[in-house]
Amino acid sequence: MNSAAIRNAMTVDVEDYFQVSAFAPHISRESWTSISCRVELNIDRILALLDNDGTKATFFTLGWIADRYPGMVKRIVANGHELASHGWAHHRVSDQEPHEFRDDVIRSKKILEDLGGQAILGYRAPSFSIGRHNLWALDVLEEAGYRYSSSIYPIQHDHYGMPEAPRFAHHPRTHHGLLELPITTTRLFSRNFPAGGGGYFRLWPYPVSRWFLQRLNRLEHRSAIFYFHPWEIDPGQPRQKGISMKTRFRHYYNLHRMEERIKALTRDFKWDRIDRIFLE
Repeated sequence: MNSAAIRNAMTVDVEDYFQVSAFAPHISRESWTSISCRVELNIDRILALLDNDGTKATFFTLGWIADRYPGMVKRIVANGHELASHGWAHHRVSDQEPHEFRDDVIRSKKILEDLGGQAILGYRAPSFSIGRHNLWALDVLEEAGYRYSSSIYPIQHDHYGMPEAPRFAHHPRTHHGLLELPITTTRLFSRNFPAGGGGYFRLWPYPVSRWFLQRLNRLEHRSAIFYFHPWEIDPGQPRQKGISMKTRFRHYYNLHRMEERIKALTRDFKWDRIDRIFLE
């Protein structure tokens, strides 16, 4: 396979800065409606950025956000992107009972389909909160009509991760069941290194991230799955007080460089929607 022809999946987790799991002990969900949202402006910046070279992506969108910004959801679809579910209100799957999770993913799927006018095929768990202890969630997703999940991250992390999981597309529960699409990792020294975005993309120097993705395309002949958040291109967002130094570093480090790095990615690699790469 010609590595230059490999399409990689660009994905965006559509949530606002105050909804991240690390801020949950400091910002209650009850207060969300009183906080000024920045997500719509940031999504419009992302749509313009991707439109510069015709890049199409998959937008994993919170139902809570879609309910408040229906016009934003319609613009995502009108620009040719895939709409997918990120759940309703960023509840970690590991904190939910099966019936709660079922209600969450059905509710979010319905509002996104009503607004976007397209079938919602994909789901990504908030904070990659599906792992070895709650694989039942994949059965719930299939029953709810989803065709794929991108929720199991095969790395070791203090808040999530299932390092023993396969690194590439697979069916975790049954041979013909729901397709799981892990975020990209690079295998070095018998260990999986995160290579598919998020805070790690802000942490590594850009040439390192580029090398990881090039290695995946050229040596393993695989499509990468990359993700980022709207708040990651927003260095002007309000600073949260009372958080630990570790959380502060993870959330704010290199925000001012993120937009230019995304532009570099769209120049250096070929990108498309998840459904066009993995479901066709």
